[in-house]
Amino acid sequence: MSPQEFYSEDNYRVVTLETPFTDQKPGTSGLRKSTKHFQTANYLESFVEAILQTLPGVEGGVLVVGGDGRFGNRKGIDVILKMAAAHRVQKVITTVNGILSTPAASHLIRTNNAIGGIILSASHNSGGPEGDFGVKLNGANGGPASESLTDAIYACTKTLEQYQIVDSESINLDSPARYKIASMNVEIIDGVIDYIDLMQNIFDFERISSFIKKDFLIAFDALNAVTGPYAKRLLEDILGAPPGTVRNGQPLEDFGGCHPDPNLTYAKDLADLLLNGTQYSFGAACDGDGDRNMILGRNCFVNPSDSLAVLTANSSCVPAYSNGLLGVARSMPTSSAVDVVAKELGISCFETPTGWKFFGNLLDSGQITLCGEESFGTGSNHVREKDGLWAVLFWLQIIAFKNCAVKDLMLEHWSHFGRHYYSRHDYESIDSQKAYELYENVESRLSSIIGYPFADKKVLKADNFTYTDPVDGSITPRQGLRILLDDGSRVVLRLSGTGTKGATLRIYLESFVPPQGDLTQDPQKALYKLIHAIDSFAEITKRTGMSKPTVIT
Repeated sequence: MSPQEFYSEDNYRVVTLETPFTDQKPGTSGLRKSTKHFQTANYLESFVEAILQTLPGVEGGVLVVGGDGRFGNRKGIDVILKMAAAHRVQKVITTVNGILSTPAASHLIRTNNAIGGIILSASHNSGGPEGDFGVKLNGANGGPASESLTDAIYACTKTLEQYQIVDSESINLDSPARYKIASMNVEIIDGVIDYIDLMQNIFDFERISSFIKKDFLIAFDALNAVTGPYAKRLLEDILGAPPGTVRNGQPLEDFGGCHPDPNLTYAKDLADLLLNGTQYSFGAACDGDGDRNMILGRNCFVNPSDSLAVLTANSSCVPAYSNGLLGVARSMPTSSAVDVVAKELGISCFETPTGWKFFGNLLDSGQITLCGEESFGTGSNHVREKDGLWAVLFWLQIIAFKNCAVKDLMLEHWSHFGRHYYSRHDYESIDSQKAYELYENVESRLSSIIGYPFADKKVLKADNFTYTDPVDGSITPRQGLRILLDDGSRVVLRLSGTGTKGATLRIYLESFVPPQGDLTQDPQKALYKLIHAIDSFAEITKRTGMSKPTVIT
């Protein structure tokens, strides 16, 4: 079909705000609020105005816009297009139905020399009229906006008195087309094609396809979120997996009632297929905006920390990484399993705060190739975001190359490098004041436990993690409370800012067992003493009233 042409008159309008926009500072994951909050009059427009006033190169620049399809996605894109036209953006690239995964957006920004991208998503948060919505800005390198840029946007919101918008007919996002809004060009593309081309340049699709057609049944759960169209095209149409391999593959405004967070709690149906059955050999799921992944084998759950270590150890199986890795990086709460692999490979391993922007600096400076976080996010230098489907293909490539099951690959890895038993316990929707009081109480007592027993081990170090960026020298303090024990075990506490209701306390637990030790314990049993020690020391049950975590991964 030939591109459509639509021209509207340049009807520029300035809207004066009755009250100033006052809200929290957006993080690198953007501004997330309830959908109802974003529906407040002029709320979305005010935040977008602050972005367009602050982002460098807006006038005459190219902007990428899309989202995960949640409730408000189309309306949000419509608002952004009309406001971008008022700010004299030269061109906006968006996608059919406005569906664009976060890693695919990063790729489009980079390949189109865009000034950045606005992604409408609240990531793994629930959607729908009663759920959450979010606006995230990515910079010209394709990664999350820098802290200096988010600071500038926040400063702008505090003094914002008006926004500007072009009055025009809303454009149709149902198919590829070209439009004009005032003097601005709008190009609607198939958001899947460019991403698939990128994956074909990284992986050996022929080898993967040949392997999965030989009695290797896959179940992929898109959780009715953004990766459905990508996964169907990749797994079923190109690699030849049977129809129905992709479950919940249609992006829905409320995710069909699914909570688009790929873990054992919220992707339970998929977990049951793999952990309690014999039909499927491989399972995977991605989150709302497509940047997180969960990997499962038959009777085997792959911890995200282990996943990063396994990908690093077997990177030579992938054509794009067959000549070796520059280095790797992990977030501080992620287990040190990848550190052991990096040491054997003779490459650098960086420990950073949580947040993909820290990896972006290392990627841009050419110091690392792979990176990952324990929160089900892994990525490489192909984009500047974590990438769920990339990780799924990486695993399939390794399994096809080694001709083995996921469980066998994990046992082989542990028998060589040892096993870092690891788990994260999330206590969600805690009263914010109680959560902060708990956290501050633990921090105030850290120095007093150094040298004393903790879970039958000795505390070697206890602090609040501070990071010095090796690229720009910037210092990022207070990134999580750490209790480091003399056998290499660790407990980490952090408060999460990605929720919209109360606070989430995250407890990270890690215990190392060498190759000759017991490598097949249940992680919760292996971590039993650490779990009870931190509950007692931090008074989690007493202070929160919660006898167990909301989510265990």
